[in-house]
Amino acid sequence: MYSLCVRDHIMVAHSFRGAIFGPAQALHGATFVVDAEVRRPRLDSDGLVVDIGLLSAKLKAILSDLNYRNLDDEPAFSGQNTTTEFLAKAIFDRLGEAIAQGELGVNATGLTSLKVTLRESHLASASYEGELRSAVEGTAP
Repeated sequence: MYSLCVRDHIMVAHSFRGAIFGPAQALHGATFVVDAEVRRPRLDSDGLVVDIGLLSAKLKAILSDLNYRNLDDEPAFSGQNTTTEFLAKAIFDRLGEAIAQGELGVNATGLTSLKVTLRESHLASASYEGELRSAVEGTAP
């Protein structure tokens, strides 16, 4: 399996509900390093997993919707604890949809899976990983 990973970052504010979160129940900031890794079993006709420039630009665009935001105020996250795990899935869903819509080019239809990892520090990270919709629906070459 071939893979390609690109990286960017976001800075957000948020708070959590529930005693398990202790002091993180109060509004606080977080900076996440975000990795998006796509995979496919065979390289495309250009010898690529996917166009790295397109993948980088799409990740940056998705993250720009979250960057410098108080996630408690985001309608899409209403009622949710925006944990690192939750955000990894939210970014996965947005990037997966962009791939399914052809926003990374026609050769991206060969991508079979995606993993999004958010790194809180050098000690802690969380990921969400899964098959891409085009691969699940059988439209990937």
